[in-house]
Order: sequence, then structure tokens, then C-alpha cells
Amino acid sequence: QVQLVESGGGLVQSGGSLRLSCVASGNIFKINSMGWYRQAPGKQRELVAVITTPESTNYDDSVKGRFTIGRDNAKNTVFLQMDSLKPEDTAVYYCNAEIQLLTNGYRGTYRYWGQGTQDSVSS
Repeated sequence: QVQLVESGGGLVQSGGSLRLSCVASGNIFKINSMGWYRQAPGKQRELVAVITTPESTNYDDSVKGRFTIGRDNAKNTVFLQMDSLKPEDTAVYYCNAEIQLLTNGYRGTYRYWGQGTQDSVSS
């Protein structure tokens, strides 16, 4: 099985920075993409940023120029550097990955979620 473990959330003042990390572990054949979603209270979960293989990034308009997503392929890790944070960035942030598994000669593609990390930005 595959597990995504997130770290780095917390409380920060408006204008501050946070850095999130997510490590994928398990019987991984290949990672197609890794990304971050967030869900604020009373709102739907939304895409924040995603990075694919080969390297290509996509950001929600609300975080462009402030957030940076990156990967360490050797460590199956994705990062999200969040700068110039605003109170409206407050949410639970979830790591997401699309991963290929090779099991008994069969290659399948599956999507996994991390447990979520709370990020709060005070005004």
C-alpha cells in the first residue's frame, strides 16, 4: 500500500511563510503527479498547486506568485512553499498523489490523499 505523510503546517501571521512537505512511501512504481489541495470551513476542497512528471506546474490563480511547489523525485517528496500568506489561506491542506503501482505484473494507477494539515493565518 501507499501512504502520504504531511508535515509543516501551523499558525502564522499575515504576510508570513509556511513550508509544507509530503512524503509518499510504499510499493511505488512511478509517481505521475503530486499536489496540494485545501479545504476551508464551509467550503469545498480546491486545488492549490500540482506538479507532474515530466516537470510541469499548475497553480490556482489565488496563490500564483505567492506559493511555489517543488519535488524531490529521489525521495518521493513534494513541497509547498507558501509566502505572503493571507487570512483567506487558512484551511486544512491535503497532499494528493497519482501513483502507479506494479503488483503481480499488473500496473495500475491510483490516487492517494494525505491526512491533512491545518494551516492558520492570523490578521
